[in-house]
Amino acid sequence: MPKIAKEKSTLEIKRLTKPGLHAVGSVSGLQILISKLGYRSWVLRVLIGKKRRDIGLGGYPDTTLAQARVRAREMKDKIRRGIDPIAEKKATRTALIALQARQITFEAAAKECHKAKSPEFRNPKHRAQWISTLETYAFPIIGKLPVNDVELPHVLQVLTPIWHTKTETASRVRQRIEAVLAWSTVSKFRFGENSARWGGNLKEVLPNPSKITKVKHHSALPWQQTGQFIADLRQREGVSARALEFAILTAARSNEVRGMTPDEVDFSTSIWTVPGERMKTNKEHKIPLSKDAIKILKDVIKDPNQKYTFPALNGGKLENMAMLTVVRRMNINAVPHGFRSTFKDWARSCTNFPDEVSELALAHVNSDGTRAAYARDQLLPMRKQMMSDWAKFCSTIQKSGKVLPLRQIK
Repeated sequence: MPKIAKEKSTLEIKRLTKPGLHAVGSVSGLQILISKLGYRSWVLRVLIGKKRRDIGLGGYPDTTLAQARVRAREMKDKIRRGIDPIAEKKATRTALIALQARQITFEAAAKECHKAKSPEFRNPKHRAQWISTLETYAFPIIGKLPVNDVELPHVLQVLTPIWHTKTETASRVRQRIEAVLAWSTVSKFRFGENSARWGGNLKEVLPNPSKITKVKHHSALPWQQTGQFIADLRQREGVSARALEFAILTAARSNEVRGMTPDEVDFSTSIWTVPGERMKTNKEHKIPLSKDAIKILKDVIKDPNQKYTFPALNGGKLENMAMLTVVRRMNINAVPHGFRSTFKDWARSCTNFPDEVSELALAHVNSDGTRAAYARDQLLPMRKQMMSDWAKFCSTIQKSGKVLPLRQIK
């Protein structure tokens, strides 16, 4: 058993001046360390396992003699129970540092989440909108709150003021808050339930968005008026008018047509292959082209090396509003995207093609197993016939004879 030094009093401790270690008694191994500059601190010299270790117990006089003796006894008791106080202290400190590192704010988490999700956005505008809605509605309320502390009442505080007046925006804000909290959980910045989850959570305290706002569909032209519209459209000069007609004949989206390049078309097979990065489904899409659609392409492609099939005056990409402007000038209550609905209504009303064929022509996402099976071969022969029939229909004025033939672009 180690020898215990003579017990020193507080006054005797104060009188010590010689630099070095001085045993203070009462607890074996308890000493006071005096530095060359006169600073004093408590040290417990003990054997942990087979290693001699020095454990700091605090500075003097902030830690009194009595407190040092209590701490020394606690340390020795842990050692007797097989606990290494030094390793324990290190682990506690490491855990504290890790905890502090995880305590980031909702705003910081949102920005990191946005950065991680940015590659998913094909449209820069949508990428900017994702974070801007949170900056507008969420950050002022929960932005400075530690993301691990965001609870249901906080989410409601963000959503309630806009849930009835800006329902669509509020729904998107909720989805984005949910995404931020999910990212935070996976990144170990947050634990527990996702407070912005809809099912079994917010659904119980907020009215369903579909019950308080009607879905606004794109204005579409009745399919019976398509022939007359195409006839009028063919009277108009300009690349925008031809791009619109081509979009109608292919049932394609505006972005797909505006970004089209000459090398995407195989004239030998009359197939237009739209790259996945320009598709809403993010998958490559093949579109059979009718003779009328091919004729438009041959008219607008002046140079096979031109950057875009339907170029703006400066050679760049047509503006987003280009085709819409054409429709507005024709005083039609429709938008370019609405012609996809016109095509769908025609397919259902005037043809015997299975619904899956027109769905595939529209490049709609296939969640149904049967449609997914159809999608594997893309039904190109049937779709080619459908697009040919659609082109013929577009070139026919209902009950009024034939429309004007395609005009050469000067």
